[in-house]
Amino acid sequence: MGSRWFLAVARLALVAPFLTSGIAKLIDPTGATAEMQQFGLTPAGLFAGFVIAVQLAGGIAVLVGRCRAIAAGVLALFTLAATLLAHPFWSFADPMLWALHRNIFVEHVAIIGGLMLAASLSARR
Repeated sequence: MGSRWFLAVARLALVAPFLTSGIAKLIDPTGATAEMQQFGLTPAGLFAGFVIAVQLAGGIAVLVGRCRAIAAGVLALFTLAATLLAHPFWSFADPMLWALHRNIFVEHVAIIGGLMLAASLSARR
C-alpha cells in the first residue's frame, strides 16, 4: 500500500479540511473575521489571517512534501487548539449539543492522530 498514488491520495484526504477551510476563509474574509469574533479572538482580522495562513501553508506543505513533518506538527497543534476552543462538549447541558460537539471533538482527535502519523513517517524518511 505504499504506492505513490495511494500516498498522494492519503495526503490529500488528510489536508482537505485545512485547504477547503482556508480557501473559504480567503474568499470570504468578512466571514472569517466574524468566525474569530464568535470565539472571542481579538483582533479578529489578525487571527483570521493567521488561521488562513496556517491552514493553506500547512496543508500545501504536507501535500507537496515541503517540511512535511513540521507542517503536519503545526497543523496538529492548530487543530488541538481550535478543537478545544470551538467544541468544548463538556460545557453543554443540552444532550443534542453535547453529542454533536463530542462527535466533532473526537473526529478532530482522529485528524490530529493522522497528522502525528504523517509527521512521524516523514521524519523517518
